[in-house]
Amino acid sequence: MSNLLSSIEQNNFVIVGRAGMDFFPDPAGTKTEDASVFHSSLGGSAANTAAGICKLGGKSALVTRVSDDSIGRYAVNQLNHYGVDAMHVTPVGGEYRNSLAVYESRIEDHQSVIYRNGAADFQMDNADVEAVNYSQYGALITAGTVFAAEPSRTAAFRSFALAKQAGLPIIFDVDYRPYSWPSADVAADVLSRAAVLSDMIVGNDEEFGFMAGGIEKGLDKARELARSTATIVVYKMGPKGAITFAGDQEIRTGIYPVDALKPTGAGDSFMAGLMTGLAQKMPLEAAILRGSACASVTVSKPGCAPAMPDTATLEKFLAEHPGPTTA
Repeated sequence: MSNLLSSIEQNNFVIVGRAGMDFFPDPAGTKTEDASVFHSSLGGSAANTAAGICKLGGKSALVTRVSDDSIGRYAVNQLNHYGVDAMHVTPVGGEYRNSLAVYESRIEDHQSVIYRNGAADFQMDNADVEAVNYSQYGALITAGTVFAAEPSRTAAFRSFALAKQAGLPIIFDVDYRPYSWPSADVAADVLSRAAVLSDMIVGNDEEFGFMAGGIEKGLDKARELARSTATIVVYKMGPKGAITFAGDQEIRTGIYPVDALKPTGAGDSFMAGLMTGLAQKMPLEAAILRGSACASVTVSKPGCAPAMPDTATLEKFLAEHPGPTTA
């Protein structure tokens, strides 16, 4: 585990994944079909994680494709706004379009609509990932959606190989989104292949269950990966907290209860908090709880990247909150 943690302590991450645009109605609680005012923000799980890391004092660079149009340029401008290195964000022309997410700031009857047809980020190819100098970074982070279509899938596996050659650990957020995949069977096979190659795996109970062939098998799948190939595996259970497997450790952690405004953005913010916590040499349990706190801050505010806490916001939240639930 020491090699993994010492790499993360560089607090400088290369992230392979997508950047898009989010729309959400204003004011909070408004249904999409009833809205007349929408706000926009940076979207895409990888881009959100990259922005969250920068807001918490780390460094991140994104590798992806965006559409060669005003929406693609919006995404790049947003990355620059948050301090994410966009040197390896490449525009692609033709009919490829940036992903768009339209979601609501409400929990009850929450609606989220994702537009991914002809997605520009799926056009990322080997040349894109081969242009990266991996030795500049401490670790590679990616999320499962990057594997959902070609040529992005092959390029993502190529980035794993190049990162490993440079001595970087692989941090994999399973992030299974059924709408992006040609079939559940393909997704289960490809995500399992990616998990076996990863040093740290983060997923929820449904995602591990999906890879294992049934949600009741998910916990055993997480435990088996920790015993065989991964150094750390984080098994998230929503309001029930998380179980983290690391060597002989089995760490159970709770959550920071809040009045949630929406369910979106929690996983990306959790990853940003966890990574920057480990980068600050926090004990693993404390870093996991930091990630949970970041997730709670994010779901309590509109938007995803805008709602993610910076260091001052996170410290204020932790100082004022009564503390996490018992695992």
